[in-house]
Amino acid sequence: MIKIMIVDDQPLVREGLGTLLGLRPGIEVVGMAEDGTDALNKALLLHPDIVLMDIRMPKTNGVEGTKLIKERLPDVKVLILTTFNDSAFVFDALGEGASGYLLKDMPTDTIAQAILTVHHGGVVLPKEFTSQVLPELRMKSHDKPAEFPDELGELSDREREVLMHLGQGLNNKEIADTLFITEGTVKNHVSNVIQKLGLRDRTQAAIFAVRYGITIF
Repeated sequence: MIKIMIVDDQPLVREGLGTLLGLRPGIEVVGMAEDGTDALNKALLLHPDIVLMDIRMPKTNGVEGTKLIKERLPDVKVLILTTFNDSAFVFDALGEGASGYLLKDMPTDTIAQAILTVHHGGVVLPKEFTSQVLPELRMKSHDKPAEFPDELGELSDREREVLMHLGQGLNNKEIADTLFITEGTVKNHVSNVIQKLGLRDRTQAAIFAVRYGITIF
């Protein structure tokens, strides 16, 4: 059973999503919270597997809430719930350790599948939303030019291709289909990229790709 906690400042959203997800086999809603600080306090007591975290809340927002939880409970995974208007906060939340993000108006089936993906160690980066926020993030990066890390030179051409596709939100199967290689090979390349760049996980790799505007040689 996957134990989840829902964090949103709107009671109707919390309760509605909780009711819908509570009907799903294999998912148990163990608690709800109204902001990031409340989420940490309850997570310390309830020990959820996954926290569904709204990103825009009036007290402690989702970025700060993600940071609080990952600092105290690093094994608890956070999945951000967002809207198209929240793109400025999304990559900050990912940088604090969130395992991905979903649009709030996605079907319950999609949210339930995302919970399963994150529970099994995956990352959720919806391509449609990623394509919207990439230009914005790149514009911000151009405002503050950053030199490419030396570690980038250690990547092979294929690893750099894989890194680029991670930044587009593709999963292993989609990358494999695009590059005409096996999923196992993609998995190995992803592991190599993470290790060579000194990153924590594929989410950080995706953020890295976007921040530095990675393109194929």
